[in-house]
Amino acid sequence: MKLDFVKNTKRNVVASVLNKCVGLVFPFLNRTLFLWLLGPEYLGLNGLFLSILGVLSLADLGFGTAVVCSMYKPVADDDQELVCAYLRFYRTVYRWVGTAILTVGLCLLPFVRTLVHGDLPPGLDLHVLYLIHLVNTSVSYFLFAYRGAVLSAHHRGDVMANIRTGTTIAQYVTVFAILILTRNYYYYVMAIVAFTVLNNLLTVRQARRLFPQIVPHGQLPDEKRRQVLSDVKSIIMHRVGGIITNSSDNMIISAFLGLVAVAAFGNYFYVVTAVSGLIWSVYASMTDGFGNKVHTETKETNFILFMNANRLVSALIAWSAAMMIALYQPFIAVWTHNDPSLMRHFLTPILMVAYFFINQSRQLLLTFKGAASIWRQDRWKPIVGGTVNLTLNILFVTFLPPEYKLDGVIFSTIVSFVVIQIPWETHVVFTAYFNKDQGWHYLRAQFGSAAWTLALGAATWASASAIALDGLPGLAVKGAVALVVSGGLTGIFFRHEMAALVNRIRRRR
Repeated sequence: MKLDFVKNTKRNVVASVLNKCVGLVFPFLNRTLFLWLLGPEYLGLNGLFLSILGVLSLADLGFGTAVVCSMYKPVADDDQELVCAYLRFYRTVYRWVGTAILTVGLCLLPFVRTLVHGDLPPGLDLHVLYLIHLVNTSVSYFLFAYRGAVLSAHHRGDVMANIRTGTTIAQYVTVFAILILTRNYYYYVMAIVAFTVLNNLLTVRQARRLFPQIVPHGQLPDEKRRQVLSDVKSIIMHRVGGIITNSSDNMIISAFLGLVAVAAFGNYFYVVTAVSGLIWSVYASMTDGFGNKVHTETKETNFILFMNANRLVSALIAWSAAMMIALYQPFIAVWTHNDPSLMRHFLTPILMVAYFFINQSRQLLLTFKGAASIWRQDRWKPIVGGTVNLTLNILFVTFLPPEYKLDGVIFSTIVSFVVIQIPWETHVVFTAYFNKDQGWHYLRAQFGSAAWTLALGAATWASASAIALDGLPGLAVKGAVALVVSGGLTGIFFRHEMAALVNRIRRRR
C-alpha cells in the first residue's frame, strides 16, 4: 500500500503544530504558577524526577521504535497478517517492559535522596512523590500503548497528536485549579497520572476504530523476530547514549549545584524545548511517510524529497535561532521578575541558541535514518558521544569558576554533538543508504545554513538591542522588531525554495 505522503504529512503537521502550541503555552503557564505559588525548588524537583525516570524509560529497549519501523514494509505490501503478528509481539514485550520499569524503579527508591543537594521543601516526602512519578512512567506500558504503533505505521500520527492536544488542555486546566486552590504538589502529580491513563484509553479507541482489522494475533515468524531483536540491540545503544546526554545534565546540576540551579537551567532549557517542539512537529510528521517511501520509491527520488524537506526545516531553524538570540534574556527577565537566582549572564542564552541550532540541524537526518532502519552502523556513536558529554559535565562543574559551571554543562553537549555525533551519523546515512556525492551536497547545504543563521542572528539581535525599553512593553516591541527583521530576511533568502515547496504540496504527488 503506497501511502499518500503529502496528504498525511499535511494533516500530521497541522495536528502536531497545534499540539506543540498547546504544549508550549500550557507548560509555560504551569512553570510560571510553580514559580509564583510554590517556588523554584519544586521546579527543580520536577526536572529531577523527569531525568531519573527518563533513565528508567530505557527499559523500553527500543522495541517500540524497532517494531514500528518493521511494520513499514508489511504496510507497504498490504500484509495485514504480518502487521497483526507484529502487534501481538509488541503487546507481549510492553507488558514485560512495564514490569521491568516498576521493578528497577522500586530498587532505586532508597537512593533518590542522594541526588538532591541541600534541603527539600518543607512537608514533602521525596519517596512518595517519586513513587507517584514512577507509576505515571510505567502505567502506559500496561494500558494499550502498543496500539499507537498501528497509527504510526500507517502515517496517522495526527490522530495521536489530536488526542494529546485534548488531554493536555484538560490536564493543565485541572492542575492549574489544583495549584491555585490547594497548592498541594501531591494532588498535582496524581492528576497527571490520571490523564496519562485517559490518553492511552483514547488512543486505543481510535486505533480500533480506524483499523479494526489490525488486532494482536498470529505468530511472528522467527526471522522477523530475530530482525527486531537485532535492531533492538542497536537501538538500545542509541537510547543509552541519548539518556546519558539528555538526562545527565539535570542530575549533575542537582548533585553539584542544587535545586535552584536546576530550576534556572530548566527555565533557559524550557525555551529551547518549546521552540524545538514546533520545528519537531514538521519533520516528525514526515517520519512514517519516509518509512513508506523507503519501500516504495527509488533512492534518487527519496534524496530529492529529503533535501526539499531539509531546506524547509533549515529556514525554520534559522529564523527561530535569530528570534531566540534577540529575545532570550528579555523574556527570561520578564518571566522570572529579574530574580537573581534564576537570571544568567548573556553567555548562557548564546550557548543555548548554539545548542538549539546544532541539535535541530541534525534532526531531519536522524528522522530519515530511523525511517530507513539504519541502526547498527552507528550503534556506538551515542555511547561515545554520551560518555564525552558526561565526562565534560563533571570536569566543567568541578573546575570552572562558579559563574560558568552551568554554561560548562551546556557546552559539554555542544562539543559532543559537533565532534562525535554529527560527523558519525552523517557518514553512516550517506554510505548505508544515499551515496557520497549526495552527502557532499547535503554538507554544503548545512554549512550554508549555518553561515546564514549567524548573519541573520547578528542582524536580528542588533535590531532588537537598539530598543531601550525594558519589562513587558520592551519585550513586546523587541519581539515585533525581531519578527519583522528576521522574517523579512528569511523570506527573501529562501523565497525560491519555499515557493517551490508550496507549489509541490499544492500539486499533491
